[in-house]
Order: sequence, then C-alpha cells, then structure tokens
Amino acid sequence: MEKPVKKNAVPLTLLKILLLMYIITGILLLAVTLLLSKLQLSEGAVSVAVVAIYVLSGFVGGLVAGKKMKSRKFLWGMIMGGCYFVVLVAGSVLFHQGIEMDLTRLATTLVLCIASGMVGGMVG
Repeated sequence: MEKPVKKNAVPLTLLKILLLMYIITGILLLAVTLLLSKLQLSEGAVSVAVVAIYVLSGFVGGLVAGKKMKSRKFLWGMIMGGCYFVVLVAGSVLFHQGIEMDLTRLATTLVLCIASGMVGGMVG
C-alpha cells in the first residue's frame, strides 16, 4: 500500500500532477488540430472538444491527486482543477495581452475545471 505524500513534498507533487495535466492537454489539442485540418470541423465542434479536454485533464489531475494524497481527495482534486484554471488564464493573459473570454464563459470554465478535478479526486 502506498504511503500518503509527506507535507514537505506536497508542492512538488502538485507541480508534477499539473505538468501531467498539461501534457494530456497538449496531446489532445494536437489531436483536435489534426482532426480540424483533415475533417474541416466547425467552430462549435472545436469549442466542444476544447471544453472536453479541460474536463478530461481536470478529471485525470484530480484522480492522480486523490490517489497520491490519500485523504480529502475531493479537496485535492478541486485544488488541482483550480490550479489548472489559473495556469490557463495566466497563459491567456500572457499570450493575448488580456483575457479574450467573456465573464460568463470564464466562470463556466472555472466551474468545469474545479468540478472535474473534484470528481476525479473522489474517484481516486
């Protein structure tokens, strides 16, 4: 049986999980890009795919965090989903010199990231 993560190792563990989440995101976005070029997907289909990628990445991050932390799994999943969202927004601000999303869509993305992380944590 695996031991819970020691308190001093928590930040590094969370960073590793966050990196895993972004590796998954990158691979899936690459797949969507390939599908977009081959199938001429509509903007709506691409938007749905991007949201699905956010949810799947959040779920996996929460799942791994729950398995690593052993207690308060749902909370660690929510933290991972929230961290994922913060990095998404920070990247958007850096690359676009501001947020190009309306407030409703931004709030929806936040809820989806946190909720999917929480569900993943509860499953883990």
